[in-house]
Amino acid sequence: MKLEGKVWKYGDNIDTDVIIPARYLVTTDPKTLAQHCMEDIDQGFAQSVQPGDIIVGGSNFGCGSSREHAPISIKGAGVSCIVAESFARIFFRNAINIGLPILESVEAARAAQKGDTLSIDLVAGTITNQRTGQTYQANPYPPFVLAIINAGGLVPYTRNVLGIKITG
Repeated sequence: MKLEGKVWKYGDNIDTDVIIPARYLVTTDPKTLAQHCMEDIDQGFAQSVQPGDIIVGGSNFGCGSSREHAPISIKGAGVSCIVAESFARIFFRNAINIGLPILESVEAARAAQKGDTLSIDLVAGTITNQRTGQTYQANPYPPFVLAIINAGGLVPYTRNVLGIKITG
């Protein structure tokens, strides 16, 4: 699976309350949450982000509460992937569970600048900065995690594995 998008750059300790402020937690609808994604740290993000764009963060991205609303709002905004120096563990799990790819790479995160274009190969775990031509290595996902991401998250993946079809 290959992704390419424009970088939105943020720093260390971006917590879930900044990603999606608590005042919007009355819904789990991705489109509604996306309208307010990152608004307390970047007022223009939700109106300017384009499908396929990539968020780059520093260390401990997604710290704070364990709510799934944070990665849901990011995915709902059209972000294709998050690259960071490190992620809070529960955010990492929640992102994979909803089918949002995230990769840890200290070097790629530090080198990327807002507006750069990154090309990402999830199978190989490579991140290439198109501005610099530099390629960075992240830990590639094991096949079962790629299958979860490709299915759109853990629930659709499980339905596929069990052969459960949802109609109506």
